[in-house]
Amino acid sequence: MTIQEITLEKLNPQEFIAQQVEAISTAVGDGLAINALSGGVDSSTVTLLAHKALGKRLLTVFVENGIMRKGEPQRIVERFKALGVPVQLIDARADFFAALKGLADPEEKREAITQTFYKTVFGELVRESGAKYLLHGTILTDVDETVAGIKRQHNILTQLGIDTEEVYGYQVIEPLLQLRKPAVRAVAKALGLSEEVYNRMPFPGPALAARVIGEVTPERTEIVREATAIVEEELADTGAFQYLAILHQDKVTGMRDDKRDYGHQIEVRCWESEDARTGSPTRLPFDTLERLADRITSEVPGVVSVTYSITKKPPSTIEAI
Repeated sequence: MTIQEITLEKLNPQEFIAQQVEAISTAVGDGLAINALSGGVDSSTVTLLAHKALGKRLLTVFVENGIMRKGEPQRIVERFKALGVPVQLIDARADFFAALKGLADPEEKREAITQTFYKTVFGELVRESGAKYLLHGTILTDVDETVAGIKRQHNILTQLGIDTEEVYGYQVIEPLLQLRKPAVRAVAKALGLSEEVYNRMPFPGPALAARVIGEVTPERTEIVREATAIVEEELADTGAFQYLAILHQDKVTGMRDDKRDYGHQIEVRCWESEDARTGSPTRLPFDTLERLADRITSEVPGVVSVTYSITKKPPSTIEAI
């Protein structure tokens, strides 16, 4: 399947919006569609496109999977309520942690998240609502990384030959499939989304599960969630493309009060990039790194070590897994 990219230079945002609103309306017809909102710029853009196209025939849901950032579900629901888009919050934490139980392999974890989203959660919504369509914010970079075998993005289905109607009971509509991140931001801005949304840094579909090396449990997720909140607060003014915290699998030796403290290790990454295809670590001041280490080791229980990644993409990737 060849996807014709619309580059930022060739993009006419208003024309693109009109085309996609018409395409969504035509595809769904008089039926009902479900919209998967995660709060990032991609899904937020699709939400407003679909709302323009379908109005009350759109059921927008935010899935509380237990692996989102601190306060994210409530923050996103309120943000879109203010925009006139009602959002249904679905608590699926038990489903996701049950699916992730005992898994350490990155691809197995991604597949577990994919099946829980598309078969368990959205499959049930389709059966209950009668909807035959699911909208989500797949972009071209997601397809590239998955098809190339770099890493499976959880929202890539039809591009891998999966017949979603046969497997899950609905068709997937992907309005942003021809765009990369800079072009998506331009469309989001044209739709009237705030700068806080259209300039929001990327966040992985598997959420914090992509930042927990090893098994993803509620306890381990909470550690990386708290570390993430500190990293995002401290690096918010850097202008970097993306910054994140990663929880390593093995514990490391530390010490507190002259005693051994066997605890967790957090890795911090901060990236300069245009579209996530390549990236370079931000040259953060040492004072900033020192402050990050002090805050994370003192505010996040059990963390005794903080490291900073200085490896470019490639050979590294922006997310750890």
